Formats: sequence, C-alpha cells, structure tokens
Amino acid sequence: MDTVVDNSRTMIRKGSKSFSAAARLFDRSTRESAYMLYAWCRHGDDVIDGQRLGFGADAAAAESADERLASLYRATRSALAGEPTDDPVFEAFQRVVERHRIPARYPLELLEGFAMDVRGHRYDTLEDTLLYCYHVAGVVGVMMAYVMGAREQETLRRASDMGIALQLTNISRDVMEDAGVGRVYLPAQWLEQAGVPGDAIADPRYRGAVFSVVERLLDEADRYYDSAFCGLPDLGFRCAWAIATARGVYRDIGSLVRRRGAAAWDARAVVSRPRKAYRALLGIGQALAAVSVRRMLESPPREGLWTKPDPAPGS
Repeated sequence: MDTVVDNSRTMIRKGSKSFSAAARLFDRSTRESAYMLYAWCRHGDDVIDGQRLGFGADAAAAESADERLASLYRATRSALAGEPTDDPVFEAFQRVVERHRIPARYPLELLEGFAMDVRGHRYDTLEDTLLYCYHVAGVVGVMMAYVMGAREQETLRRASDMGIALQLTNISRDVMEDAGVGRVYLPAQWLEQAGVPGDAIADPRYRGAVFSVVERLLDEADRYYDSAFCGLPDLGFRCAWAIATARGVYRDIGSLVRRRGAAAWDARAVVSRPRKAYRALLGIGQALAAVSVRRMLESPPREGLWTKPDPAPGS
C-alpha cells in the first residue's frame, strides 16, 4: 500500500464529499494525483484556520495566524525545492508537482490567498472578490489542469474559471458561517447598495437583502461555470467526465441556495447522493459530446470575464 496516496485519499473523503465523488471518475493515475494535490490544499486551509479537515479546532491554533502562514510558506518552498520531508502531505505535494511539472507560481499564489484571510483583506468590489476566488480556488483549477495534462493558456484560463465559479458558490453557501468568524467576501459596494451594514450580515433583519446580494454573486458564478464548460473539449474523456460532474454538483449547491431564498442558511446546502449520481450520468453525455462533436467547433471567447494578469517575464 502507498501510504502517501492512502493518506491523501482519506483526507479528501473526509474533507470534501462532493469533490471526492467526482474524483473517482478519473483514471487511476489522475485520481491519485488529484488526491495528493487536494491533501496539500486542504492541509494549507486547515493550518490557516486552525482546523482539521475543515472542522473543529487544532492544537496549531495556539500559534498566531501569521506564524502558521509563515510556517506554511517555509514548508511549501522546501518541498518545491525538492528537500526531503517526512510529512505525508508535503511528500504528496512534492510528488504531484514533480510528476506534472506544475510551475511554482501556482502553489505560491494559493498561499497568497491564505494570506488575504490572515490579513483580513477587505473586498470592496466584485473584482476584489474575484481576485480572492482566483487565489484560493482558480489556481487549484489551473494545477488540476496540469494534472490532467493540459498546458494551453486558454485551457488553463477555463480551468481557472471553474475554480472561481466553485468558490463563488462556496461563498454564497457559507455567508453566515464566514460572518461568524469575521470574514465577509461579498462585495462591500453590493452590500451598501442593498442597505446591509458590513458588520450586520448575520443580523436576521437583513437576511432578505443579503440574499439579493448572494443572488447577484450566483449570477456571476454561472458565467464562470459556462466558461469552464467550454474547456471540456481540451481534456480526455475521463477527465472531462469528472469535471463535468463536479461542475454539475457544485452548480446544484448554488441552485439550492437560490431556491431557499432568505432561508438559505438555516441549514447547510448539501447535494444528495441520488442527485450526485444523476450528475455523474449526465456528465457522461457531456463528456462524450465535448471530446467528439464540440472539439470540431470553436469555443466562444471569455468576453467580459475577470482574468488574472500574467506575470512579467522573469518574475
């Protein structure tokens, strides 16, 4: 048994049931790489929040967030440099980066997203929120594209769009939970337009107004989901199937939030197993169409979508 892969598999099954279900649709090699990449991403998120697999408090919370972030940067840079490690999470990270030649800029950009949380970054505009979404999820989409063998710039941008869409959905689902720990990712300008004080998001009196802002954010998510769909023809069938399924499952989370309206946060929005199975079946047809008919068609441009500027040469 490969203990590194086994540990990574356990982390994804406990930490993200939705992504775990979709990841099973990959071929074995891609699936194992997805598990190992997820393990490092999950670990980083937990380190920053002082949690374990997204829940509860960990002993590391005794350290300051700045100290935990600095430790994460050191361990990540050490792993990127190929230095030996006895931590199964960072050994997994080393393997997946080396196996798929993932540029160091992307893992480090993810850490910049964690730093935004540590520093209490303020999100005044939609563009501010999209920048955060890129750093904590868009770059994960890009790294997953590398795992799936994609290298073309346009494909990487579609992969980033997928991550951004997922994160916009997560923000919409977790508005009240985030507010409870002092984090507000909804654009402050939108909240102001809706008459919601920035420090009163969790106040029941403003639930309807907050929901109107969340609806706008879910409309934005739909635009990025549509763009991500256009990237499926650039993938192999099994990869296109897994991504189409994940896209459908997470989009269903947003649909559930919409249907609940101002009661969206009375209970966590969760997609049922039968619905996930339905999305997997639908994903087969979407993947088949993507790798056959749609490969012969020109994809529509990403007109009007936010794009992270490319780094300057040599940076």
